[in-house]
Amino acid sequence: MPFPVHVRSNPDKPALIMAGTGETRTYDDLDTASVRLARHLHSQGLRPGDGLAAMLVNEPAFFEVFWAAMRSGLVITPVNSHLAADEIEYILRDSGAKAFIVSSDLLDVASRAAAAVPACGVRLVVGARAERGFASFSAALAAESSDPLDHEPLGDFMNYSSGTTGRPKGVRRPSPPGQTFADAGVLEPLLAGLYGIDEQSVYLSPAPLYHSAPLAFSTGAMALGGTVVVMERFDPEAALAAIERHGVTHSQWVPTMFVRLLRLSDEVRSAHDLSSMRVAIHAAAPCPPKVKDAMLAWWGPILNEYYGATELNCMTHAPSEAWVSHPGTVGRPVLGTLHICGDDGEELPIGAPGLVYSELPQAPFEYHGDPEKTASTRHPQHPTWTTVGDVGYVDADGYLYLTDRKAFMIISGGVNIYPQEIEHVLIDHPNVADVAVFGLPNEEMGEEVKAVVELRDGVDPSPELGEELRTFARAALAGYKVPRTVDFVAQLPRLETGKLYKAALRDEYLRELSRAAAPEC
Repeated sequence: MPFPVHVRSNPDKPALIMAGTGETRTYDDLDTASVRLARHLHSQGLRPGDGLAAMLVNEPAFFEVFWAAMRSGLVITPVNSHLAADEIEYILRDSGAKAFIVSSDLLDVASRAAAAVPACGVRLVVGARAERGFASFSAALAAESSDPLDHEPLGDFMNYSSGTTGRPKGVRRPSPPGQTFADAGVLEPLLAGLYGIDEQSVYLSPAPLYHSAPLAFSTGAMALGGTVVVMERFDPEAALAAIERHGVTHSQWVPTMFVRLLRLSDEVRSAHDLSSMRVAIHAAAPCPPKVKDAMLAWWGPILNEYYGATELNCMTHAPSEAWVSHPGTVGRPVLGTLHICGDDGEELPIGAPGLVYSELPQAPFEYHGDPEKTASTRHPQHPTWTTVGDVGYVDADGYLYLTDRKAFMIISGGVNIYPQEIEHVLIDHPNVADVAVFGLPNEEMGEEVKAVVELRDGVDPSPELGEELRTFARAALAGYKVPRTVDFVAQLPRLETGKLYKAALRDEYLRELSRAAAPEC
């Protein structure tokens, strides 16, 4: 059922509880605030199809903004709160955002980015008075009526997913024309059918809401009438306390969070009653088998893994029993059809690894403003088959296993990091002649960012220079993209075509790590 149904049937029920502060919003609270914001944005000239960028920390306003966009036909783009000003500026400009709503803690970097994008003229700051070109969010809402707009077309959201070209691209997925805010969404039946989320559910979201899955699943739980508990930031012991305090029934995690939970002492882990938990969902990165086995031993067979992507409405599902009987799988398709293809585009036999394509019943996604990049995701003979570059295989029972990425994307803590973007920053340093960036295994984060640098003639390598390069990168990139370590080599390997032979370089590091980990005879 859509969100408005629960506003009418249970207006005083908590829709949102902030785990740290206990701050609560009822269904009526969120409805009223979203109506007022929708009216304000309409009064400022925004119309259905226009873009709204939101760079917010985990706070109640995130949901007020989301539901305002959904009830006024706007396209909301959540902006990663760790981005640098030039990265934010790019997204504002590329998305065509006409409004920008930010948290007060992020106002400094947001105002520097917005100053360069005059077309994004409607600017609101949450939790602060008007300053630096941003009007007060609370004052704007207070000045508006709580009567809904006469027409409430259903909005959409456009997340940005980085690509191997280094610049992120907005992902536009098709939506049926003519839908209104009162219509049911596509995700809710999946959440209800796969995970049993309903009006009695309490859903814990420990991750940043600017990621697509936490926002989509949290708002999906609200659309099904549940209560959503949001952590301001992830802390393993606080997460256990939140499960016990609020009687959490459903939750979603990434493997890095499992690692941190498992590092808690037995005393801390046993101090919290987790018996209310019925379903623990996880995705975003491959879960190490030993970590998953340990979580199953602790929480029992309530783990449910899925595979999807921002670009795809395709989804696989692997409940605990499926993973135990098919170790390493990310599940079988529950939405869309999978095709595993070789470099020639031909479908491969069972068990053979190849590029993973998904076939959807509706039109495939598009990268906003980039038809060439969009075309690169299509199968050459079947334009409704699309890929995001994952490599894997399907077994005889139809279960999918992911083995690699087509490009050298790094997944660290469940977040996608693309090396070329980092390389383009580091190559601008005056001492750098060439650079290669790739991911190496990290027990906690899954992967960490490694940079290997060829210096200009006459420049000597040193630990101090390595730290200087990391500082240089930090000035232009979000912190999680900054290389964990920097190595220096006399010359980087390049093919005759000039293409960096990164595979050989990374393989050399992996062999060295393997030798270091091997027991001595």
